[in-house]
Amino acid sequence: MFANRIAVVTGGGSGIGRAVASILAKESASLVVADQNISGAKQTIELIEKNTKTGGKHIPFEVDVSQLDSLQRLFKSVTDNYDNKVATLLVNCAGITRDKLIVEMTEQDFDKVLDVNLKGTFMATQLFCQQMIEKKLTDGSIVNVSSVSARIGNIGQCNYNASKAGVEAFTRTVAREMAKHQIRCNAVMPGFIDTPIVETVPQKILDQLVAQIPLRRQGKPEEVGEAIAFLLSPKSSYITGTVIQVSGGLAL
Repeated sequence: MFANRIAVVTGGGSGIGRAVASILAKESASLVVADQNISGAKQTIELIEKNTKTGGKHIPFEVDVSQLDSLQRLFKSVTDNYDNKVATLLVNCAGITRDKLIVEMTEQDFDKVLDVNLKGTFMATQLFCQQMIEKKLTDGSIVNVSSVSARIGNIGQCNYNASKAGVEAFTRTVAREMAKHQIRCNAVMPGFIDTPIVETVPQKILDQLVAQIPLRRQGKPEEVGEAIAFLLSPKSSYITGTVIQVSGGLAL
């Protein structure tokens, strides 16, 4: 389904990013797995090469999505490694938390979460779109990762919730602006998925949250990854500016 396509996946060193990278590789995409944790990105590539025999070219890349120069190096690495071709698929999955009640949260923790989760999504998307437009390419697809936390307002996450609500609004604007270039932009809104970020939630709180989920369980990274792959694929060719909630019905 993704033969001859290059996909950049930020946050690809673990969790949802690793899951979607594996799914795309099985569908013949070539992958740039980008993560601040380069060992995690390399491990993702190793797992893909061990389990997938489709022949795509996959490279790991160390990136700090909160820094423009780091992202510029990331997108330059695509043209350097793929014979001057550019990515036509982008997954903005990089994200962090710095949880505290609002009366205790520092300005630095608030800013850092928005810099990674929202500003990083903006800068990666901008560079991706600029490259595609410069090459006069169409049929681009972007998927941003929001969070159901943006809808339910988790306590202790005013920074994270704000960043993910911003991602949702950002997605709609990009969809409108890039439609004339035939570049689609959508988002997924995961619920409580078994990932490193959710592991930071105290078990008592997590148990309470799972009890509120109609399907009565946490989700798996692969379940979100499949939704992302669908939105990247030709199967969703008439879908742009939408948000798919993958939450077990948590925020109905």
